[in-house]
Amino acid sequence: MQEWSRRISFKVDIAGVIEIMGSSLYSRVDTPIRELIQNSHDAIMRRRKQDLDYQGRIDIVQDPELNTLSFEDDGIGLSAEEAESYLGTLGIGITGLLKGRGPEELRDALTGDGDDLIGQFGIGLFSGFMLADRIVVESRRSESDSGVRWEAGAGTDIELASSSRENPGTTVTLYLKPEYQVLAQDEDKLEESIKQFADFLPVPIFLNDGKARINVIHVAWFDPSPEREQVELELEGYFNETPLDIIPVQINQPASIRGALYVTPQRVPLAGDIPVVAVTVRRMVISRFIHDVLPVWAPFLRGVLELQDCSPTASREDLVRDEAFERAKLTLEQHLYEHFEQMVTTEPARFEAIVHWHRYTMAAAALSDERLRWMLRQTYRWPTSQGQLTFEELLERSAVDPLSDEEAEFVVWYNSDRRQERWINEVFDGHHVPCVHAVRSFEEPLLAAMVADSEEGEADLRITSPSAEGFANNILGIADTTDATDVWSEFLNVTGAKILTAEFASQKPVMAFLNERYELAQVFENLKKEDTIPQGFQRLIDSHFRSHPTGQNEVVLNRNHRAVGRALSQGTTSPLASVVRLLVINALSAAGAAIPPDAHRRQAEDLDWIADALWGKD
Repeated sequence: MQEWSRRISFKVDIAGVIEIMGSSLYSRVDTPIRELIQNSHDAIMRRRKQDLDYQGRIDIVQDPELNTLSFEDDGIGLSAEEAESYLGTLGIGITGLLKGRGPEELRDALTGDGDDLIGQFGIGLFSGFMLADRIVVESRRSESDSGVRWEAGAGTDIELASSSRENPGTTVTLYLKPEYQVLAQDEDKLEESIKQFADFLPVPIFLNDGKARINVIHVAWFDPSPEREQVELELEGYFNETPLDIIPVQINQPASIRGALYVTPQRVPLAGDIPVVAVTVRRMVISRFIHDVLPVWAPFLRGVLELQDCSPTASREDLVRDEAFERAKLTLEQHLYEHFEQMVTTEPARFEAIVHWHRYTMAAAALSDERLRWMLRQTYRWPTSQGQLTFEELLERSAVDPLSDEEAEFVVWYNSDRRQERWINEVFDGHHVPCVHAVRSFEEPLLAAMVADSEEGEADLRITSPSAEGFANNILGIADTTDATDVWSEFLNVTGAKILTAEFASQKPVMAFLNERYELAQVFENLKKEDTIPQGFQRLIDSHFRSHPTGQNEVVLNRNHRAVGRALSQGTTSPLASVVRLLVINALSAAGAAIPPDAHRRQAEDLDWIADALWGKD
């Protein structure tokens, strides 16, 4: 086989590139408006560096008769050589060269820097073909003898010619496709797009020769020393909601961040919304929904941030997740920690109000964030048998007698079943020790995490169950708790509860304690028997309960009670045994337990047996 080689040039299918821009690179059809505005902005910034008295402006004009949309600036302009070199070269632009991108020989031909410039990739002008069949650029540099006219359709040919333009600057005219003629006709729609991208741009933008600029330009939160009240008013106006708290952000190192965040009054889902924030780079809005900038524990925050060190993606609709982004993210999280920690110290009531408003979101987030938990220890109020208490207040009241409990200095008792709140409150009535009602899904693990955060051996968390160490003796006043005999456990097994016996002064013959996980398991078991759960879900349920045993409901029989004590001594064949079984079923039912169908049937049989035993004694 004959060997051969040759060099060929890269070829670019302009129509194909434009299609990629519209279908894959950009998500919004009005993206070219942003791209052309930032091109005008960069031209003005470059001229400002040469002329300190110059300010600059951008004019956008609609022409519904010609179906055109024009972007005009009075910036530095282009020479004929620059128009030929850069406007028709996809991927190389003047701004990108000033920022260090592109061939060295092209960079050496330019003067200045790109510090205040937005553009980077050299594709902004080509994005106009998403909307237009034809683009015309007329430009002139102040030191040039004449202007230059650049014209291209959505093909490969470009026409260059001289222009009679007299003033420095550039005008880009889009000859719109029929489907986008609304942009040449609807002024409100166009203004909305302009404000969406360029509201904070430090160059005035005028629409259709209007006398007033349409972009805000100045906002208090970008000031070097912003006034808190003014920031709050402007945030309220911009986001159409009243902040619960504002957080000015003025950070220079290790990342440059400017702007303001605020605590939204809108409650976010319990599972936690994805935190988002509006981000600008050199005041051009990249997106109002940038993810990952805010910490995951703060979905209740909103605001606007200028992240000058970060780089936009090629689509300019997001930020590149690089080292600069991670540095800004960590810097911002540290700033937020310090803000809220200072509030806990200096304005605890204010922070408590925020926690009260977003309590479920913040509590759920604190499960995996120790620093946030330490803030909530002093401000998150738990429902207890003694009213609403913070964890610190709870701990102060949970000291134990070292003679009765040598395991810990503090024992935090908790109940995880909403159905038992009233009864548990009665049990703890008169005790100096409170009981926490951790009845929501996240509260039990959060309470456990707060206890674990305490010094080793200082505190212990125990559930209100006769099996828990110290509960029977110290709280219930129960002595000598033991498992029921096998005979009695078998006799009462229809209830599904673990049977204990003890001695206590209360006149109650029976005490029932529910295990919420056991109750949940029973619900799933009944659904399984009815074959109403999809197999994949059923496998997940089975796996969960295998790795996390449920335990049982518990019943304590009072040996000091006359009827119960006599029944225990007479055995399970006496009528009193049936009475005890009725008492056990009734106690479980009163506590809110789901009574198995077999127990209901046995209850009817017990009543018949008692009636037969007592027949003739009325």
